[in-house]
Amino acid sequence: MTNKDNYIFELDNQVLRKPVTYKNRYGITIAADLYLAKDLNMEKRHPAVIVGPPYGGVKEQGAGIYAQEMAKRGFAALAFDPSFNGYSSGMPRHISSPDFFVEDFSAAVDFMGTRSFVDRDKIGVIGICGSGGFALSAAQVDIRIKAVATVSMYDISRNMSQGFGDSMTKEMWTETLEAMAEARYADFEGNEPRMSMRGAPIGFDENTDPIGREFGEFYSTPRGYHPNSITQFTLTSSMSFMNFPLLSKIDRISPRPVLFIIGERAHSRYFSEDAYKQAAEPKELFVVPGSNHVDLYDRVDKIPFDKLERFFTDGMK
Repeated sequence: MTNKDNYIFELDNQVLRKPVTYKNRYGITIAADLYLAKDLNMEKRHPAVIVGPPYGGVKEQGAGIYAQEMAKRGFAALAFDPSFNGYSSGMPRHISSPDFFVEDFSAAVDFMGTRSFVDRDKIGVIGICGSGGFALSAAQVDIRIKAVATVSMYDISRNMSQGFGDSMTKEMWTETLEAMAEARYADFEGNEPRMSMRGAPIGFDENTDPIGREFGEFYSTPRGYHPNSITQFTLTSSMSFMNFPLLSKIDRISPRPVLFIIGERAHSRYFSEDAYKQAAEPKELFVVPGSNHVDLYDRVDKIPFDKLERFFTDGMK
């Protein structure tokens, strides 16, 4: 670990980081970090960017890296822990919910839009991995979000309901629902909810599934490890994702701009490519050469921060 708070990156000496909390509309207390440049003029209003972490991630990892860099570039930036996860409240722990996770972005807009130093007409969002789908879903109906960028986007609802690569058969669908049905009974009668398999395996090797190994190399090693990021959710959480599509109104984000950033070698790139086709103009698909899915979580030499700065500066004029 780089410091006692388990942040996977060092705090830049040009930036201030302030822990903040606020409530979403369900009464969940959201834990977040506010990043501001030390020389930011607090008497003026500035554009803001909200950053959601990868699915299973927390604010001390990639989301914080993005927020810090955007703060260095003059944005008021916020990285948050999703409801039921990280240091945010909510019981049982590690629930995953399309409604709550989309709401978390709008709640962040509530908070940032009421800061005296934020221009509420210039609030954008960045969603990494699963948060990319949640950010887009929020923007479909929350017109206060003026620009959306996704990075290594995963459409979790599509993945849950159709399987990776849309490979889920009717038999697999039925087996999945049967397992969750039994888990609901067990959760109701027991004390602790059943958990899904860990998304980032521990003790991986060259024989591990390549996608699992990629996540393991981040979440299960000092590179990206955080004790709050267990890459597991309650088993029954998947049921709601299987029933509620996230991106059915993506074309209605227009005329607000959307930027999809993907790695050239990312296993997940089809999610962004398909969403790009469905979105209306103005939109852009930006491919990072030689990068895989997880590289764009923390590899600052590969993350196109200049592109993000231009996108939000131009897109929120």
